[in-house]
Amino acid sequence: MGTNEPKQMDPGIRKLITFSIMLATIIQVLDTTIANVALPHMMGSLMATQDQVAWVLTSYIVASAIMTLPTGWLAGRYGGKTVLLVSVSGFTLTSILCGMATTLDQMVMFRVLQGVFGAALVPLSQATLLNINERKNHGKAMAVWGMGVMIGPIIGPSLGGYLTEYYSWRYVFYINLPLGIISFLGLLLYLPESQKSDRPFDKLGFLTLSLCIACFQLIMDRGEGEGWMEGTEIQIYLAVLLSSLWMYMVHTLRTPHPFLSPGMLRDRNLQLGLFFIFVVGIVLLTTMALLPPYMQNLMGYSVMDVGMILAPRGLGTLMSMTIVSRLSTRVDQRNLILLGLVLTAVALQMMCGFTTFVPAKDIIISGMIQGFGLGFVFIPLSTASYTTLDMKYRAEAASLFSLVRNLGSSIGVSVGFTMFIRNTATQHAYMTEAITPYSTWLDLGSPPDAFLPGSGSLLSIVDMEITRQAMAIAYINDFKIMMYIVLGMMPLVFLLTNTKKALAART
Repeated sequence: MGTNEPKQMDPGIRKLITFSIMLATIIQVLDTTIANVALPHMMGSLMATQDQVAWVLTSYIVASAIMTLPTGWLAGRYGGKTVLLVSVSGFTLTSILCGMATTLDQMVMFRVLQGVFGAALVPLSQATLLNINERKNHGKAMAVWGMGVMIGPIIGPSLGGYLTEYYSWRYVFYINLPLGIISFLGLLLYLPESQKSDRPFDKLGFLTLSLCIACFQLIMDRGEGEGWMEGTEIQIYLAVLLSSLWMYMVHTLRTPHPFLSPGMLRDRNLQLGLFFIFVVGIVLLTTMALLPPYMQNLMGYSVMDVGMILAPRGLGTLMSMTIVSRLSTRVDQRNLILLGLVLTAVALQMMCGFTTFVPAKDIIISGMIQGFGLGFVFIPLSTASYTTLDMKYRAEAASLFSLVRNLGSSIGVSVGFTMFIRNTATQHAYMTEAITPYSTWLDLGSPPDAFLPGSGSLLSIVDMEITRQAMAIAYINDFKIMMYIVLGMMPLVFLLTNTKKALAART
């Protein structure tokens, strides 16, 4: 976001800025998933129940989602460099405070502050890399940026499990200190300041839209535990969400300076990019949320084993991003996105064949293919979304892009687990219909004897196995639905503008 033209910037300075930006991106993205595996250990230290400690995740997600919204306005009013420096320093400091927390109240408060400061890091890092690179190099810039955004959720659970297992859950937060300091110094020394604007801040628009996002996140995060629409808490959230959304829409149509710039939302590539990244968020995070419990509960893997088996998924993503960075200027981005969707669908089709005895190599291969495919989708999509967008909207569009991806992730994880729970109960009921006192196929001796009081342990073993099989079918059903979603997206790729022609028209 410098005032200098990208081609006038020294290549060495550009690399140092990129390195500093990527460190800031990685620490923010890591903290969305790295704390998950540490929650059971926090329960003892903070003397909290499982339901209470869940607010450690919820508070961070809600605060981050709300403060992602004004990122574009803050960068325009105070300058991108200033906002980035405040965000990095604040995020690092609050990370240390989270590690030092001794009560649940302290932890939740510090996680809220961590989410507030960290919200701007991902969208501003994307906007910065776009602004310091020429348009023809945007594909390479987005490949570098995507490595941090996509690798974070992949290595987060593994790294969190390692630090928790061999050190303490507090190191899940302390690890941000050295990375945050290096990032801060690099940005302070090398990042030029951006141009500022005096665009008015739409307070009512921000308030109403923030209430929508907050209630939406709370519904997604707490809906299953509260029984969805049967719970009073969820009903209140939904009522506030709908009323706030209505107020925001009416206000936006009447105010001369709405919170989200209407001109930005008229760009077709950005519209389609927001839709695609929403679906990518669903597929990426839902898969990563479902696989660990599948491997631990059905296959008996330890936390460390799960991390090792899932790690190659990140290797596939790195490989594809390296390839994409070289092809971005030679191949139409739409073709790359289509190839990525095909690979992702192939991986999900392989996962639909999983059983309770699936070999580890099958999980590794399908994971690498999916990681490879998502890399081909994410980077070209990030590039194509801004190809035809006016430069003045980049910071605002990047914040919306990041927010929509997170909303997709929230919906995917919540709906995925809800479907899993309900499908498990349905499949269990279906399979137990065949078990009666005269089910000779049980091979438990005389059929009526199988249901005598002394044979309860035998029936419990049968019930446990039926439950395992029902869970396996429920997981597969989730994978199958995600595969259908990916297949349904493929025809929409060609609604995007031809990026090669768009770039040629600008030169």
